[in-house]
Amino acid sequence: MLRGGTMDLKETILKGTIEVFNDKGLKFTMDDIAERLKISKKTLYKVFDDKEALFLAMVDYIFDSIKESEREVMGDVKLSTVEKIHKILGVLPEGYKDIDFRRLYLLKGKYPNIYKQVELRLETGWESTIALLEQGIAEGCIKPVKIPILKMMLEASIEQFFQRDVLVQNNITYHEALNEVVDILMDGITVSS
Repeated sequence: MLRGGTMDLKETILKGTIEVFNDKGLKFTMDDIAERLKISKKTLYKVFDDKEALFLAMVDYIFDSIKESEREVMGDVKLSTVEKIHKILGVLPEGYKDIDFRRLYLLKGKYPNIYKQVELRLETGWESTIALLEQGIAEGCIKPVKIPILKMMLEASIEQFFQRDVLVQNNITYHEALNEVVDILMDGITVSS
């Protein structure tokens, strides 16, 4: 399973951590990851100082992958501006659609530094999305909206998913909830005639 090189090892560990997180939530241990990857804990600790450092790296890894998916959407010449906006607002790499992001609401109390990193990543990196929204307004394919309000609405919705267990209580996946929010933002709630 492991490939040569430190970057490959780090990525393998991060992918394994995501798998273990899906199975066990925040209660995963370094032993769980070592067992899943068939490596020693000593090897894990050569790459990551502790569970919190590993979790912080996992958050960045996931958000970096989301940004890469955004770049792919932006570069897809077959998509219209509206299609790009719709996809980019709800972008989630294919491999992450099964991640149980609903469990992240537990982060705030247990791992506040990691939660702050999630919040920071949610609130930054909007430049290409904002440019795309401005392009849609200029083309006349979306209504002129106050972009900071739209951004705040999407951020606030996602942050609520991470702060409360409403998705878990209602048996709604993070992916379903994100798609619903994007649909409401893009299409409203009225039935078109």
